[in-house]
Amino acid sequence: MRSMAARLGEQLAWAARLDVDGVPAHHEALICGMGGSGIGGDFAAALADLEGRRVGVHKSYGIPGWAKATPPLVVAVSYSGNTEETLSAVEEAVGVGAPVVAVTSGGALADVARTRGLALVTVPGGLQPRAALGYLLGSILEVLAGAGILSDPTDALEEAASLVTSLSGPDGAAEGLARDLAERLDGRIVAVYGSVGLTAPVAQRWKTQINENAKWPAWWALFPELDHNEIVGWSGRPDLSRRVGVVALVDRDDSERVSARLRLTEEVTAGQVEWVGEVYAQGKSPLARMMSLVAVGDLVSLELAKLAGVDPVPVDVIENLKRRLDEET
Repeated sequence: MRSMAARLGEQLAWAARLDVDGVPAHHEALICGMGGSGIGGDFAAALADLEGRRVGVHKSYGIPGWAKATPPLVVAVSYSGNTEETLSAVEEAVGVGAPVVAVTSGGALADVARTRGLALVTVPGGLQPRAALGYLLGSILEVLAGAGILSDPTDALEEAASLVTSLSGPDGAAEGLARDLAERLDGRIVAVYGSVGLTAPVAQRWKTQINENAKWPAWWALFPELDHNEIVGWSGRPDLSRRVGVVALVDRDDSERVSARLRLTEEVTAGQVEWVGEVYAQGKSPLARMMSLVAVGDLVSLELAKLAGVDPVPVDVIENLKRRLDEET
Protein backbone atom coordinates (compact mmCIF):
# COMPACT_ATOMS: atom_id res chain seq x y z
CA MET A 1 0.00 0.00 0.00
CA ARG A 2 2.93 2.35 0.61
CA SER A 3 4.09 1.82 -2.96
CA MET A 4 0.55 2.50 -4.18
CA ALA A 5 0.42 5.75 -2.20
CA ALA A 6 3.74 6.80 -3.71
CA ARG A 7 2.18 6.63 -7.18
CA LEU A 8 -0.47 9.31 -6.58
CA GLY A 9 1.68 11.88 -8.37
CA GLU A 10 2.17 9.56 -11.34
CA GLN A 11 -1.59 9.05 -11.55
CA LEU A 12 -2.29 12.78 -11.60
CA ALA A 13 0.34 13.24 -14.30
CA TRP A 14 -1.32 10.45 -16.31
CA ALA A 15 -4.65 12.27 -16.06
CA ALA A 16 -3.04 15.51 -17.24
CA ARG A 17 -2.20 13.74 -20.52
CA LEU A 18 -5.61 12.11 -20.87
CA ASP A 19 -7.68 12.77 -23.99
CA VAL A 20 -11.40 12.30 -23.39
CA ASP A 21 -13.64 11.87 -26.42
CA GLY A 22 -17.37 11.65 -26.90
CA VAL A 23 -18.44 13.64 -23.83
CA PRO A 24 -21.65 15.57 -24.57
CA ALA A 25 -21.83 19.24 -23.63
CA HIS A 26 -23.86 19.99 -20.51
CA HIS A 27 -24.23 22.67 -17.85
CA GLU A 28 -24.27 20.43 -14.75
CA ALA A 29 -23.22 16.94 -13.72
CA LEU A 30 -23.97 14.21 -11.23
CA ILE A 31 -21.12 11.97 -10.08
CA CYS A 32 -22.26 8.50 -9.01
CA GLY A 33 -19.84 6.27 -7.13
CA MET A 34 -19.11 4.59 -3.82
CA GLY A 35 -16.18 4.40 -1.44
CA GLY A 36 -12.72 4.97 -2.87
CA SER A 37 -14.23 5.40 -6.32
CA GLY A 38 -16.91 7.86 -5.25
CA ILE A 39 -14.70 10.22 -3.23
CA GLY A 40 -13.43 11.77 -6.47
CA GLY A 41 -16.90 13.18 -6.98
CA ASP A 42 -16.68 15.09 -3.71
CA PHE A 43 -13.39 16.66 -4.77
CA ALA A 44 -14.81 17.56 -8.18
CA ALA A 45 -17.90 19.13 -6.61
CA ALA A 46 -15.76 21.37 -4.39
CA LEU A 47 -13.66 22.48 -7.37
CA ALA A 48 -16.75 23.09 -9.50
CA ASP A 49 -18.23 25.32 -6.82
CA LEU A 50 -15.18 27.59 -7.07
CA GLU A 51 -15.98 28.04 -10.76
CA GLY A 52 -19.63 28.74 -10.06
CA ARG A 53 -20.78 25.42 -11.53
CA ARG A 54 -22.95 22.74 -9.98
CA VAL A 55 -21.76 19.16 -9.66
CA GLY A 56 -23.83 16.82 -7.51
CA VAL A 57 -22.61 13.66 -5.82
CA HIS A 58 -24.74 10.54 -5.36
CA LYS A 59 -23.67 7.60 -3.23
CA SER A 60 -26.50 5.12 -3.34
CA TYR A 61 -28.63 3.09 -5.73
CA GLY A 62 -30.31 4.74 -8.70
CA ILE A 63 -30.21 8.51 -9.11
CA PRO A 64 -31.87 11.26 -7.03
CA GLY A 65 -35.30 12.58 -7.91
CA TRP A 66 -34.10 15.91 -9.23
CA ALA A 67 -31.85 14.12 -11.73
CA LYS A 68 -34.85 12.20 -13.07
CA ALA A 69 -36.84 15.39 -13.57
CA THR A 70 -34.03 17.36 -15.22
CA PRO A 71 -31.32 14.90 -16.29
CA PRO A 72 -27.74 16.11 -15.83
CA LEU A 73 -24.60 14.60 -17.29
CA VAL A 74 -24.13 11.45 -15.20
CA VAL A 75 -20.54 10.36 -14.56
CA ALA A 76 -20.56 6.80 -13.21
CA VAL A 77 -17.33 5.95 -11.40
CA SER A 78 -16.40 2.44 -10.28
CA TYR A 79 -12.76 1.40 -10.26
CA SER A 80 -13.57 -2.30 -10.35
CA GLY A 81 -16.55 -1.77 -12.62
CA ASN A 82 -18.66 -4.07 -10.47
CA THR A 83 -20.10 -1.75 -7.82
CA GLU A 84 -23.79 -2.63 -7.67
CA GLU A 85 -24.97 0.80 -6.57
CA THR A 86 -23.15 2.47 -9.47
CA LEU A 87 -24.45 -0.03 -12.01
CA SER A 88 -27.94 0.68 -10.68
CA ALA A 89 -27.36 4.40 -11.19
CA VAL A 90 -26.34 3.83 -14.80
CA GLU A 91 -29.47 1.82 -15.54
CA GLU A 92 -31.73 4.46 -14.06
CA ALA A 93 -29.87 7.32 -15.74
CA VAL A 94 -30.14 5.65 -19.13
CA GLY A 95 -33.81 5.01 -18.45
CA VAL A 96 -34.57 8.73 -18.03
CA GLY A 97 -32.47 9.73 -21.04
CA ALA A 98 -29.53 11.23 -19.16
CA PRO A 99 -26.18 11.29 -20.98
CA VAL A 100 -23.78 8.94 -19.17
CA VAL A 101 -19.99 8.69 -19.04
CA ALA A 102 -18.41 5.64 -17.38
CA VAL A 103 -15.04 5.86 -15.60
CA THR A 104 -13.62 2.44 -14.71
CA SER A 105 -10.78 -0.03 -15.11
CA GLY A 106 -13.13 -2.67 -16.57
CA GLY A 107 -15.74 -5.06 -15.19
CA ALA A 108 -19.46 -4.90 -15.76
CA LEU A 109 -19.50 -1.10 -16.04
CA ALA A 110 -17.17 -1.18 -19.03
CA ASP A 111 -19.32 -3.91 -20.60
CA VAL A 112 -22.48 -1.87 -20.10
CA ALA A 113 -20.85 1.23 -21.55
CA ARG A 114 -19.76 -0.61 -24.68
CA THR A 115 -23.09 -2.39 -25.09
CA ARG A 116 -25.13 0.78 -24.71
CA GLY A 117 -22.74 3.03 -26.61
CA LEU A 118 -21.90 5.21 -23.61
CA ALA A 119 -18.78 7.33 -23.40
CA LEU A 120 -16.09 5.35 -21.59
CA VAL A 121 -12.87 6.37 -19.86
CA THR A 122 -10.69 3.38 -19.01
CA VAL A 123 -8.13 3.84 -16.24
CA PRO A 124 -5.22 1.51 -15.40
CA GLY A 125 -6.23 -1.39 -13.17
CA GLY A 126 -4.57 -3.55 -10.54
CA LEU A 127 -4.95 -1.26 -7.50
CA GLN A 128 -7.22 -0.94 -4.53
CA PRO A 129 -9.92 1.64 -5.43
CA ARG A 130 -8.80 3.92 -2.60
CA ALA A 131 -5.28 3.87 -4.06
CA ALA A 132 -6.48 5.02 -7.49
CA LEU A 133 -7.68 8.51 -6.56
CA GLY A 134 -5.35 10.23 -9.03
CA TYR A 135 -6.64 8.19 -11.96
CA LEU A 136 -10.29 8.54 -10.99
CA LEU A 137 -10.40 12.19 -9.92
CA GLY A 138 -8.22 13.23 -12.84
CA SER A 139 -10.53 11.42 -15.25
CA ILE A 140 -13.60 13.03 -13.70
CA LEU A 141 -12.07 16.49 -14.08
CA GLU A 142 -11.16 15.80 -17.71
CA VAL A 143 -14.71 14.57 -18.39
CA LEU A 144 -16.23 17.67 -16.79
CA ALA A 145 -13.90 19.88 -18.80
CA GLY A 146 -14.86 18.02 -21.97
CA ALA A 147 -18.51 18.73 -21.20
CA GLY A 148 -17.80 22.42 -20.73
CA ILE A 149 -18.65 22.34 -17.02
CA LEU A 150 -15.11 22.95 -15.74
CA SER A 151 -12.06 24.69 -17.14
CA ASP A 152 -9.10 22.73 -18.49
CA PRO A 153 -7.49 20.98 -15.48
CA THR A 154 -4.15 20.17 -17.17
CA ASP A 155 -1.99 22.78 -15.42
CA ALA A 156 -3.54 22.06 -12.02
CA LEU A 157 -3.07 18.31 -12.47
CA GLU A 158 0.58 18.81 -13.39
CA GLU A 159 1.20 21.05 -10.39
CA ALA A 160 -0.57 18.61 -8.10
CA ALA A 161 1.43 15.69 -9.53
CA SER A 162 4.75 17.39 -8.84
CA LEU A 163 3.77 18.54 -5.36
CA VAL A 164 2.34 15.19 -4.29
CA THR A 165 5.43 13.34 -5.51
CA SER A 166 7.60 15.61 -3.38
CA LEU A 167 5.43 14.88 -0.34
CA SER A 168 4.55 11.19 -0.58
CA GLY A 169 6.80 9.83 -3.31
CA PRO A 170 9.69 7.44 -2.59
CA ASP A 171 11.60 10.08 -0.60
CA GLY A 172 8.53 11.95 0.58
CA ALA A 173 9.03 15.11 2.61
CA ALA A 174 5.81 14.44 4.53
CA GLU A 175 6.97 11.17 6.10
CA GLY A 176 8.17 12.82 9.30
CA LEU A 177 4.99 14.84 9.77
CA ALA A 178 2.84 11.76 9.17
CA ARG A 179 4.83 9.71 11.66
CA ASP A 180 4.58 12.42 14.31
CA LEU A 181 0.82 12.79 13.89
CA ALA A 182 0.31 9.03 13.98
CA GLU A 183 2.32 8.66 17.17
CA ARG A 184 0.20 11.36 18.83
CA LEU A 185 -2.98 9.67 17.59
CA ASP A 186 -1.96 6.21 18.78
CA GLY A 187 -4.56 4.81 21.13
CA ARG A 188 -7.13 7.46 20.22
CA ILE A 189 -10.22 7.60 18.03
CA VAL A 190 -9.48 10.13 15.28
CA ALA A 191 -11.64 13.17 14.52
CA VAL A 192 -10.68 15.04 11.36
CA TYR A 193 -11.91 18.63 11.14
CA GLY A 194 -12.17 20.55 7.87
CA SER A 195 -14.41 23.37 6.69
CA VAL A 196 -17.00 23.81 3.99
CA GLY A 197 -15.05 24.18 0.75
CA LEU A 198 -11.75 22.63 -0.26
CA THR A 199 -10.92 20.85 2.98
CA ALA A 200 -14.32 19.17 3.31
CA PRO A 201 -13.68 16.27 0.90
CA VAL A 202 -10.12 15.96 2.20
CA ALA A 203 -11.37 15.51 5.75
CA GLN A 204 -13.67 12.77 4.47
CA ARG A 205 -10.74 11.17 2.64
CA TRP A 206 -8.60 11.19 5.80
CA LYS A 207 -11.41 9.50 7.71
CA THR A 208 -11.99 6.76 5.14
CA GLN A 209 -8.27 6.09 4.63
CA ILE A 210 -7.79 5.67 8.37
CA ASN A 211 -10.79 3.32 8.42
CA GLU A 212 -9.62 1.14 5.54
CA ASN A 213 -5.83 1.26 5.78
CA ALA A 214 -5.41 1.27 9.56
CA LYS A 215 -8.66 -0.55 10.42
CA TRP A 216 -9.09 2.28 12.91
CA PRO A 217 -12.22 4.20 14.01
CA ALA A 218 -12.43 7.80 12.82
CA TRP A 219 -14.95 10.44 11.82
CA TRP A 220 -14.94 13.84 10.16
CA ALA A 221 -16.80 17.08 10.77
CA LEU A 222 -16.82 20.57 9.29
CA PHE A 223 -16.60 24.14 10.45
CA PRO A 224 -18.75 26.11 11.03
CA GLU A 225 -21.45 23.47 11.63
CA LEU A 226 -19.49 21.53 14.27
CA ASP A 227 -19.43 24.67 16.42
CA HIS A 228 -23.21 24.47 16.68
CA ASN A 229 -23.34 20.97 18.18
CA GLU A 230 -20.24 18.79 18.31
CA ILE A 231 -18.20 20.95 20.66
CA VAL A 232 -20.84 20.49 23.36
CA GLY A 233 -20.28 16.74 23.18
CA TRP A 234 -16.76 17.05 24.54
CA SER A 235 -17.91 18.31 27.94
CA GLY A 236 -20.19 15.62 29.38
CA ARG A 237 -18.02 12.48 29.33
CA PRO A 238 -14.35 13.38 29.77
CA ASP A 239 -13.56 9.68 30.19
CA LEU A 240 -14.60 9.26 26.53
CA SER A 241 -13.60 12.59 25.00
CA ARG A 242 -10.02 12.38 26.27
CA ARG A 243 -9.62 9.24 24.17
CA VAL A 244 -10.19 11.24 20.96
CA GLY A 245 -7.51 13.03 18.95
CA VAL A 246 -8.47 15.94 16.68
CA VAL A 247 -6.57 16.85 13.51
CA ALA A 248 -7.57 20.08 11.74
CA LEU A 249 -7.02 20.66 8.02
CA VAL A 250 -6.34 24.26 7.03
CA ASP A 251 -6.34 26.03 3.65
CA ARG A 252 -5.13 29.55 2.95
CA ASP A 253 -8.52 30.48 1.48
CA ASP A 254 -10.46 29.56 4.61
CA SER A 255 -12.57 32.56 5.57
CA GLU A 256 -11.44 34.78 8.42
CA ARG A 257 -14.44 33.71 10.46
CA VAL A 258 -13.65 30.01 9.96
CA SER A 259 -10.04 30.64 10.96
CA ALA A 260 -11.24 32.43 14.08
CA ARG A 261 -13.62 29.58 14.85
CA LEU A 262 -10.82 27.02 14.59
CA ARG A 263 -8.59 28.98 16.95
CA LEU A 264 -11.32 29.68 19.49
CA THR A 265 -12.77 26.16 19.31
CA GLU A 266 -9.39 24.72 20.19
CA GLU A 267 -9.06 27.17 23.07
CA VAL A 268 -12.46 26.45 24.62
CA THR A 269 -12.19 22.65 24.26
CA ALA A 270 -8.46 22.16 24.93
CA GLY A 271 -9.12 20.78 28.41
CA GLN A 272 -11.70 18.31 27.16
CA VAL A 273 -10.24 16.73 24.00
CA GLU A 274 -6.72 16.28 22.64
CA TRP A 275 -5.89 18.59 19.73
CA VAL A 276 -3.17 16.64 17.96
CA GLY A 277 -2.22 19.13 15.27
CA GLU A 278 -3.08 21.25 12.25
CA VAL A 279 -2.05 20.36 8.70
CA TYR A 280 -1.74 23.21 6.21
CA ALA A 281 -2.38 22.87 2.49
CA GLN A 282 0.50 23.59 0.13
CA GLY A 283 0.55 24.62 -3.52
CA LYS A 284 -1.02 27.28 -5.72
CA SER A 285 -4.05 25.79 -7.48
CA PRO A 286 -7.02 24.58 -5.44
CA LEU A 287 -6.48 21.04 -6.75
CA ALA A 288 -2.82 21.00 -5.71
CA ARG A 289 -3.68 22.27 -2.25
CA MET A 290 -6.30 19.56 -1.79
CA MET A 291 -3.93 16.86 -3.01
CA SER A 292 -1.16 18.03 -0.69
CA LEU A 293 -3.47 17.35 2.26
CA VAL A 294 -4.49 14.01 0.75
CA ALA A 295 -0.84 12.97 0.48
CA VAL A 296 -0.24 13.64 4.18
CA GLY A 297 -3.46 11.90 5.21
CA ASP A 298 -2.64 8.78 3.22
CA LEU A 299 0.73 8.55 4.96
CA VAL A 300 -0.84 9.09 8.38
CA SER A 301 -3.22 6.19 7.74
CA LEU A 302 -0.30 3.93 6.85
CA GLU A 303 1.67 4.96 9.92
CA LEU A 304 -1.37 4.15 12.05
CA ALA A 305 -1.55 0.75 10.33
CA LYS A 306 2.05 0.13 11.40
CA LEU A 307 1.24 1.08 14.97
CA ALA A 308 -1.79 -1.22 14.93
CA GLY A 309 0.20 -4.05 13.41
CA VAL A 310 -2.30 -4.56 10.57
CA ASP A 311 -1.97 -5.09 6.84
CA PRO A 312 -3.43 -1.98 5.16
CA VAL A 313 -4.31 -3.70 1.88
CA PRO A 314 -7.17 -6.18 2.60
CA VAL A 315 -10.64 -5.02 3.63
CA ASP A 316 -12.03 -8.40 4.63
CA VAL A 317 -15.16 -7.14 6.33
CA ILE A 318 -16.25 -5.31 3.17
CA GLU A 319 -15.65 -8.39 1.03
CA ASN A 320 -17.55 -10.55 3.53
CA LEU A 321 -20.48 -8.14 3.43
CA LYS A 322 -20.51 -8.24 -0.37
CA ARG A 323 -20.58 -12.03 -0.35
CA ARG A 324 -23.48 -12.04 2.06
CA LEU A 325 -25.34 -9.50 -0.05
CA ASP A 326 -24.83 -11.72 -3.09
CA GLU A 327 -26.38 -14.58 -1.15
CA GLU A 328 -29.47 -12.43 -0.56
CA THR A 329 -30.15 -12.00 -4.30
